[in-house]
Amino acid sequence: MNTSVLLRELKFKAVRSSGAGGQHVNKVSSRIELSFDISNSLGLTDDEKLRLSKKLSSRITKKGVLVLQCDDSRSQHRNKEVVIKRLIEILKNNLYVPKRRKPTKPSKGSIKKRLENKQKQSLKKVNRRKPLL
Repeated sequence: MNTSVLLRELKFKAVRSSGAGGQHVNKVSSRIELSFDISNSLGLTDDEKLRLSKKLSSRITKKGVLVLQCDDSRSQHRNKEVVIKRLIEILKNNLYVPKRRKPTKPSKGSIKKRLENKQKQSLKKVNRRKPLL
């Protein structure tokens, strides 16, 4: 993933925010909609595009475009920064490939120790019983 190339491919659209806010909210477009075309991106390899399209299938449009919105702040510039950070975070999280777990066996010493402890516990409980007459 080449972040500098990705940032050049982003498309932004300023939209009016929803909700209460009085006169000011009706004339200022502070919400930012970010569009990122995953399928035609030059900053991603083919494997990365495939992985993202599978993992983000519920968030991608039919044309292969990921759309994010932000209207947290009253500032358009601040919302733009926030939505870019969210996009990069989403891409990093979904491109992460976890390490495969290597199955291991317990060592002979640990098996022996466990069995000895079980034997001690067993003897302890046997000794607590009432003696047979």
